[in-house]
Amino acid sequence: MTQIMDGKALSNKILNEIKEKTALLKTKPGLCVILVGDNPASRIYVKNKEKQAQDAGFNSTVYRLSENTDKNELLRLIDKLNNDNTVDGILLQLPLPKHLNPYDFLDKIDPKKDVDGFHPVNAGKIMLNENPYAVPCTPKGILTLLDEYKIQIEGANVVIIGRSNIVGKPLAQLLLNRNATVTVAHSKTKNLSEIAKQADILVSATGHPDMITKDMVKKGAVVIDVGIIRDENGRLRGDVDFNSIKETAGFITPVPGGVGPMTIASLIQNTYSLHILRNKL
Repeated sequence: MTQIMDGKALSNKILNEIKEKTALLKTKPGLCVILVGDNPASRIYVKNKEKQAQDAGFNSTVYRLSENTDKNELLRLIDKLNNDNTVDGILLQLPLPKHLNPYDFLDKIDPKKDVDGFHPVNAGKIMLNENPYAVPCTPKGILTLLDEYKIQIEGANVVIIGRSNIVGKPLAQLLLNRNATVTVAHSKTKNLSEIAKQADILVSATGHPDMITKDMVKKGAVVIDVGIIRDENGRLRGDVDFNSIKETAGFITPVPGGVGPMTIASLIQNTYSLHILRNKL
């Protein structure tokens, strides 16, 4: 029988643990989020992050900048936050408006405050199998979920569909570091169905609704759905055709309630850890 991997329940457990630990601190972790422009999805994400940070007992600040913010203004704000001792984590919400290149800014964030784990220093540490200051939140949330359900990673055949710098690439490296055999597939991959069906653990992070169908999933496989798309009826859907696959998979994440809450929980974990590291507690 297929087991649903409840990211919401695990996220709540993690957030409650962080809240209890934070209550014992003399100084509170500080998380700053920078939101440039008025992207509706980003507004919702930032609001959720702000709420969870406040619920955890953190000092949470959101800097809302206009759509036409220029490069120098954003760089000045990042520099200011880098030098603010009350700030432990800096998050630049993506995507940015089209006139701003995210890679002009992500590597300007102090890597010890890079709560998203996107700085080249943190990416490099993951590549070298060293301890980064922070692990990207969605990959970290996925690994936490796999561990919670005691999924065997070492020796597993993992197929990741999607090669973004946010999910696919860091997740592949983190799984390699834990001795999985990893295949990264993408839009140019040939025979995708055949490759996917070899997976013990199948991760889809494409943003294409119901792309993963029953014929792509091996009996008993673990299926991790990173996609989150709102359809024309306002319903949230994932990459995975959940109803057709749920009887084939051994474990499967739902949308919503799977990977999404784990991403937020990982952000809160990262902020707490950066605070402890910076204050040598």
